[in-house]
Amino acid sequence: MNLPILDNQTESPYVVRPFRRRISRQVMVGSVPVGGNAPISVQTMTKTKTADVNATVEQIQRCQEAGVDIVRVTVNDKEAAEAIAEIVKRTTIPIVADIHFNHIFALKAIEAGVAKVRINPGNIGSRDRIKEVLTKAKERGTPIRVGVNSGSLEEDILEKHGYPTPEALFESAMRHAEIAAEFGVDDVILSVKSTDVRLMIEAYRMLAEKTDFPLHLGVTEAGTSRVGTIKSSVGIGTLLAEGIGDTIRVSLTDEPEREVEVGKEILRSLGLTQRSVEIISCPTCGRLEVDLFKITAEIEERLKGVKKPVKIALLGCVVNGPGEASEADIGIAAGKGVGILYRKGEVVRRVKEEEIIDAVVQEVMDFIPEEN
Repeated sequence: MNLPILDNQTESPYVVRPFRRRISRQVMVGSVPVGGNAPISVQTMTKTKTADVNATVEQIQRCQEAGVDIVRVTVNDKEAAEAIAEIVKRTTIPIVADIHFNHIFALKAIEAGVAKVRINPGNIGSRDRIKEVLTKAKERGTPIRVGVNSGSLEEDILEKHGYPTPEALFESAMRHAEIAAEFGVDDVILSVKSTDVRLMIEAYRMLAEKTDFPLHLGVTEAGTSRVGTIKSSVGIGTLLAEGIGDTIRVSLTDEPEREVEVGKEILRSLGLTQRSVEIISCPTCGRLEVDLFKITAEIEERLKGVKKPVKIALLGCVVNGPGEASEADIGIAAGKGVGILYRKGEVVRRVKEEEIIDAVVQEVMDFIPEEN
């Protein structure tokens, strides 16, 4: 068997290069640009009763600490519609009003100064009601997200296609994007979410191919933290790897901060962001000579919220440890009861097992990122 030989190569032909992103128009959601080659933003949605202003604001602030870019808040009843203005006033992050069934709530949210309004074409009501919302949005310069869900498509589209299909989701989104265009509203973001990962992937691919609207990616009602993380990573990650997507939201039956953490990790795994600490750790095996479970968990907890773009490698044995640790910004290659501490590929010193956590945390605190 003849194997290919690389002769006099100065650069590996397998160098990982950035994804070529789809070109989309840019829409400003408050101070956050979405589309137009802006960084992919991470969103979440509050889980509190919106009328409870204190609880909602507190949750939004926790999401900010986790690194969220945009937060969506449901405006689902009269009390929520009355509370949204105070929530906007007491937060510094762009707030999106999530509207279903009642267009009056959308009008109140726009008047309250939200950064964007999300409407669902399948349940917002007649064309006249949509027109009223769009007219108010244009007057105030408020962008609109047309959020299509496979579980709430318009009846005529369902009758035409028989059941939710990529074509059905695409048709619903385009119908309302065209209505927006008729009334001169160009600041439109589209989403075509489904609980079916394959369905949402194909629907987004259609939008990406045939429009230049910014796309909000997500697998709706993805499930518990374990299952939802997997489904979201597969669906959102597949599209991002194809250059599709301008903002993302991971939907989990969990705290919103967890959604933010997973969303950021999806971006980071594809090299699309590095806004905070990244920890690489080995899966462990019988060669392990230190308590890597404890070390990794405690380092992760102590560095939560640290925004430095630093990569940490925590390896538990001598097989891959030295190589992996030396390739990270900060690394540990562990042996029996000790670890070799690396900084930018250079050995710093040996540390005892009980000193590893403090040593790594201190290295992160002292770490100075390189200028681009």
